[in-house]
Amino acid sequence: MPHWRALSDPFPSRFLVKFQLVDELTPVLVVEDEMLVLLTIAEALEDGGYAVLQATDGASAIQMIDECESLRGLVTDIRLGAGPDGWEVAHHARLKFPCVAVAYATGDSAAEWPANGVPQSAILQKPFASAELVTALANLLIANPNIRPTDLTN
Repeated sequence: MPHWRALSDPFPSRFLVKFQLVDELTPVLVVEDEMLVLLTIAEALEDGGYAVLQATDGASAIQMIDECESLRGLVTDIRLGAGPDGWEVAHHARLKFPCVAVAYATGDSAAEWPANGVPQSAILQKPFASAELVTALANLLIANPNIRPTDLTN
């Protein structure tokens, strides 16, 4: 079972607790068709302690999901060009990994989330701060009883 540890905040005036995943081997898949956005999200997650896989379209993401032995989280844009969209990618991920944390990132599809998003997921409206994404993903992981952190230390 994965463990979490608290990290000290370099800005003591903030009331924010940062947690780093100790099980770095279980990846988070980021699916984004805009390369600069993809790299920014991947860097934020890596800085947050996650191992990251990257895909630039829905078909590649589904192939990566099929080839993964485990997957901790999925961060996906909704509109990914031709082929499967982010909704389809998330549903596919949940079929194989029922406990995978899913965060959607979108510029224009937030209103469709209640109808198309997987249960117990999060949606972030672009643009968003890197800390928002890392926090949303951590909250989803903590909220899922099957992947609940077992050890919090200072």
